[in-house]
Amino acid sequence: MRILIDECVNPRLRQAFSEHDVVTAVTTEWRQIRDHHLIDAIQGRFDVFVTDRGFEFQHNLDKLTFGIIIMHVRRNRMEYYRPLLPELSAAIDAAQPGKVIHVGSRG
Repeated sequence: MRILIDECVNPRLRQAFSEHDVVTAVTTEWRQIRDHHLIDAIQGRFDVFVTDRGFEFQHNLDKLTFGIIIMHVRRNRMEYYRPLLPELSAAIDAAQPGKVIHVGSRG
C-alpha cells in the first residue's frame, strides 16, 4: 500500500510501517503547498493520506482516489503516536477511497 504522511505529522511515523511504501510530504518536497494542489498530487499515486487536520470538512471526499486517516495526538512527538500504532495499522488496512478514519482521541 502506498501511504503519504503529511508534513504536520511526525515523519518518523513512517518507520513503523516497513511493510508498506511510505513517504512523507517532506521527502517528496510537497511541503507548504496548498491542499488542493496536494490532492492533485496524491490522486492515483497513493492509497492513504495521513494528516492531522479537519481535512474532511475542507474537500469533496467523493472525488478522492485515496483514503484519509486523521491522527489525533496531543503533541507531534513519537511517544504520543506509539500507543496509537495498532489503531493506525488497522485504519491503514481499512482505508477506502474518499473515506475518513480518525485515530486517537479527539478530545
